[in-house]
Amino acid sequence: MDRPVSDVANADGPLAIICGGGSLPFAIADLVQRRGRKAVLFAVRGWADPQRVAAYPHHWGALGGFGRFCRLAREEGCREVVFIGVVLRPRPLQLRIDLGTLKVFPQIIAAFRGGDDHLLSGIARIFERHGFRLRGAHEVAPEILVGEGPLGRYAPSPRDHQDIARGLALIEAAGPFDVGQAAVVADGHVLAVEAAEGTDQMLQRVAELRRTGRIQRSAAAGVLIKAPKPHQDRRFDLPTIGPPTVTGAAQAGLAGIAVPAGATIVAEPQAVAAAADRDKIFVYGLARTDARQ
Repeated sequence: MDRPVSDVANADGPLAIICGGGSLPFAIADLVQRRGRKAVLFAVRGWADPQRVAAYPHHWGALGGFGRFCRLAREEGCREVVFIGVVLRPRPLQLRIDLGTLKVFPQIIAAFRGGDDHLLSGIARIFERHGFRLRGAHEVAPEILVGEGPLGRYAPSPRDHQDIARGLALIEAAGPFDVGQAAVVADGHVLAVEAAEGTDQMLQRVAELRRTGRIQRSAAAGVLIKAPKPHQDRRFDLPTIGPPTVTGAAQAGLAGIAVPAGATIVAEPQAVAAAADRDKIFVYGLARTDARQ
């Protein structure tokens, strides 16, 4: 029988981490455990790295296994849940539905009728109705957020700051349409806006446009700007950067990357700084007054 939401008032106990691809789930688990709190990974089959998952208390599951998750999480004593890691948005018919999921399937279908933020917020409501409290990764491990100023030796020029302001305005204006969280702007000209392809593929597109001559501006011109969408539920899908983001920006011929400090997750910050210095580009955490969070 499902437990009421009021049962989650006590935030003590193990943390359930629903674990997709990439390194972030493991960084979160390590930081949580350093504070003396047990972290239990609920690894998504086909996405999470099996070798790395094996080093933590864990259970494997498929997308659509909501009933199984509820049973196992309660057995582990978990009442708080974090979603973190890469999982591409599935089609409803791709979900491997168990009985617990079948009971809430109409709610899941309703959540799918919108953009990613609409979907994630809808899924969060389902979890909360079943007695779990959804937390942002940055709430349980605030160290993962980008701080103010440069990561590395380089900083944006006045021209770059103008491009940053334009990119932030674009992301804010596109927010009601629940599209991507990133844009590339060079000399005031919008070169790309993130959509379903994601940031890495968007940067590859910009690099290809440079190679084919569709972008005439000189190399080291332009900025990748990533920022949360207005009114986004920040427990989910905060903008994230990591070493591949730096590599992609450099290959796209950009001057750097700008993100709002305190509202962007950085995977492997030391590696990000080293990659930025190697490629002679900036990675910059914008102060609240600059980023209009």
